[in-house]
Amino acid sequence: MRPVYLHGRSLASALGANLPQALAAISAGGKAPLRVSLAGGTDWPYFGIDLPEANWRTRARQLIRAAISEAGLESCRHAPLFVASSSFDIGAIETGQARLNDSNGFGEEVAALLEWQGPVYLVFSACVSSLQAILAAYKLVATGAVDDAVVLGVELFNRFSLSGFAAMQLLTPGKPQPLGSGRDGIALGEAVAALHLSSQPGRWRLCGGSNLVDGRDPTGAIPQTVTQMCNQALAASGLAASDIGLVKLQAAGSPANDVNELSGLTAAFDPLPPLVTLKAAIGHTLGASGAAEIALLLACLETGIWPHADYPLDPKLCAGLARSRPESVRYILADILGFGGGHAAVILEDTYARSG
Repeated sequence: MRPVYLHGRSLASALGANLPQALAAISAGGKAPLRVSLAGGTDWPYFGIDLPEANWRTRARQLIRAAISEAGLESCRHAPLFVASSSFDIGAIETGQARLNDSNGFGEEVAALLEWQGPVYLVFSACVSSLQAILAAYKLVATGAVDDAVVLGVELFNRFSLSGFAAMQLLTPGKPQPLGSGRDGIALGEAVAALHLSSQPGRWRLCGGSNLVDGRDPTGAIPQTVTQMCNQALAASGLAASDIGLVKLQAAGSPANDVNELSGLTAAFDPLPPLVTLKAAIGHTLGASGAAEIALLLACLETGIWPHADYPLDPKLCAGLARSRPESVRYILADILGFGGGHAAVILEDTYARSG
């Protein structure tokens, strides 16, 4: 197996149109979510991208083109492209711009939009979609099948997703508070993120990962499976639990799932490494969250600009969030937990820490 590295990356989110804007927003204290009204008079927070364009398809094309450009991927058009989402173009279907049950059409449209020459794969597995795409791309590069692969996470506003989460009573009426004492639900958000995986050496090495499905709780995390996910990711990476210097949590503000995730992590790590969550800053971006949060996390680690909770944490959880970039972080575990029992994680190495 060859080493695999992360090179170009990009992110459009509620924090800004690109990663520099996102870092500036975090440095300034973040941005408050928008409010979206649904039929029946309910009103919910939503971390939307600030790009006022009435036509859903036009807006999607602008954001996807910008993501590929920011990541510097124009020269990678012969590489495999993994398009990951939990909703694809449902927003276009809602506005009469696409047909139902035509997700392949969305992939074909993205390929035509970008003039992509390589194979295009669609990954649709709820919230773990783009993290599963990263693992699939990693295997292609690691085995020598290709030298480069691209992951594109796309999650754009649609009322179907927002209404579904509201109907399940999973949304907070205010602001999400991951691990917070007053946490009462999640807030959804938009993101378009691109990652370039390559066999060429770079700062960030993708060491390995794991992908498990445990459907005993179709909408929640299973503590024992979280532990197994971590152990398998460590084994695949040839590492011990003590090597991990930072864990990027799924934690989104769910009263139950935050507890379940921490319970599983505590069984895998003794003591727990420093923790960070990004969903209070950009919301839960569903199928795009794996790529979006990794892109943002690496930018935060490189610059030292760090998100921190502006709300009281729950002392009963016996775990806090790192208020600044932890010192001497070499290995990071990043996980995403999703509907249908998805439990996925990757481990990244900062090779600069190794050489330093």
